[in-house]
Amino acid sequence: MPRQLRLNAFLMNTGHHEASWRLPESNPYAHVELDHYTHLARIAERGTFDSLFLADGPQLWSNLAQRPAGALEPLTLLTALATATEHIGLIATASTSYNSPYNLARKFASLDIISGGRAGWNIVTTAGAEAARNFGLEHEPAHAERYARAAEFLDVALKLWDSWEDDAIVADKAAGVWGDDTKIHPPHHQGTYFSVAGALNVPRSPQGYPLLVQAGSSEDGKTFAARYAEAVFTAQQTLADAQAFYKDLKSRTAAAGRDPEHIKVLPGIVPVLGSTEAEAHANERLLEDHIVYTHGVDRLERLLQLPSGTLELDAPLPADLPPEDAIEGAKSRYTLVVELARRDRLTVRQLIGRLGGGRGHLTFAGTPEQVADAIESWFTQGAADGFNIMPAVLPSGLDAFVDHVVPLLRTRGLLRTEYGPRTTLRERYGHPRPANQYTRPTQPTKPALV
Repeated sequence: MPRQLRLNAFLMNTGHHEASWRLPESNPYAHVELDHYTHLARIAERGTFDSLFLADGPQLWSNLAQRPAGALEPLTLLTALATATEHIGLIATASTSYNSPYNLARKFASLDIISGGRAGWNIVTTAGAEAARNFGLEHEPAHAERYARAAEFLDVALKLWDSWEDDAIVADKAAGVWGDDTKIHPPHHQGTYFSVAGALNVPRSPQGYPLLVQAGSSEDGKTFAARYAEAVFTAQQTLADAQAFYKDLKSRTAAAGRDPEHIKVLPGIVPVLGSTEAEAHANERLLEDHIVYTHGVDRLERLLQLPSGTLELDAPLPADLPPEDAIEGAKSRYTLVVELARRDRLTVRQLIGRLGGGRGHLTFAGTPEQVADAIESWFTQGAADGFNIMPAVLPSGLDAFVDHVVPLLRTRGLLRTEYGPRTTLRERYGHPRPANQYTRPTQPTKPALV
């Protein structure tokens, strides 16, 4: 079968553009309305997307003046969406820095069972002092420490998901035996960050464990992804940068002893569509005209870890920015933004305009044919296994992509025309169901001596 695109719908309240909520069509309260997300999930399912994804963080994002703030807890929301959809995967973001392995493993196993094997976990380590202070810490943990904790967190979670063998439930009514205690394997984990004794109180789920997704592109992030991730969300601005990231991550995955085909690379793209190229750029300008630049300056100064009042709108970024290795927050996004500004010689005002749609992800304004061409080019030239589709405005941007770009991708043989038999999210991404680490292989019976 020809290689097929993996498409993930990244859903963010009224859309990824920071000014999307100001358009006449937008509902400023959509981010806390179940009907809004149910509608979006069904649009993505109509487009035969592999999955949808919700970002999250344990802090109040930005300030209330800038855009709709606050968000429904993603595992709760995705559990509701599981009952409103049939096929699409459901990926929730959850932090390893501010959760415990037992509770989070239980929640994801529960979502996987309720959805019939459609759960995915976007694993983040959570940068930022705001989140740290919500959990009794004065400062955020160092970047390397966050990833060391994440690695132990994953090891414990995998033990917990495997703590029930697949055939632990016997359900023998006649014998009065419900389950087999010899098939239960408590982790008895004692580590640097966690101590977890008992087995999970949820049986092993349809996928074994959720699809593991990761979004960090720093050196620590890529090392972590090569060891654990089955899909990677990344931000890349150029084909060359995307090709270099793709090649590097696949190579690291092979070096970690894993099949490089078992990690899918999905760059983000913010498509702004028009029936003509001129109309698409007009739609893009309309959004940029609604940006409040004082909000953009504040956000950029926080990302670049600069004192308030440092940046001037019509000047370039300062020449003496701190190097990436001095940044303890979102290292890869910091580097991407600085390189974008330097490469394209952007003023702060122009940079804020470029970041307004996707915060560093590729924004592409054009006709459906041009967007399909860009997706096909990256997919066929070793830059992507698929894409994180990030509509600038919701729901209209997702509707337009499904109605006008998806048919072109199908005609070109890059995307399925229907889901077919129900499968798990892991199977749809081309990954096998993982074997339970505790299950002993069946020993062949020795022939009897005659």
